[in-house]
Amino acid sequence: QAQLVEFGGGLVQPGGSLRLTCAASGFPFSNYDISWYRQAPTKEREWVCRATKTGMTNCAEHVKGRFAVSRDSAKNTASLQMDGLIFEDTAVYYCHAPSRGLWGQGTQVTVSS
Repeated sequence: QAQLVEFGGGLVQPGGSLRLTCAASGFPFSNYDISWYRQAPTKEREWVCRATKTGMTNCAEHVKGRFAVSRDSAKNTASLQMDGLIFEDTAVYYCHAPSRGLWGQGTQVTVSS
């Protein structure tokens, strides 16, 4: 069945980097926009970045310049490169295919010294 699986989360020190990957299966990945969201404890889920099916990308203001999103339709993957991580980036990160109504299970990112 159609699914999204995220991996690459972990514990990182402030100023460090992580690269998250979202692997898609069971649907024609290249036909769909993919977004990254995150949810910190006690907070609402918030949009982070988007990579459209046509290859356009954009990110929320609070991560712009630090995060970058990309996709590889040949591999059915989308990635989120996160640099300059700060404590406030601690959250569970999800990938989402809005037109499919699909969410991944999430991957935890913890920024801590």
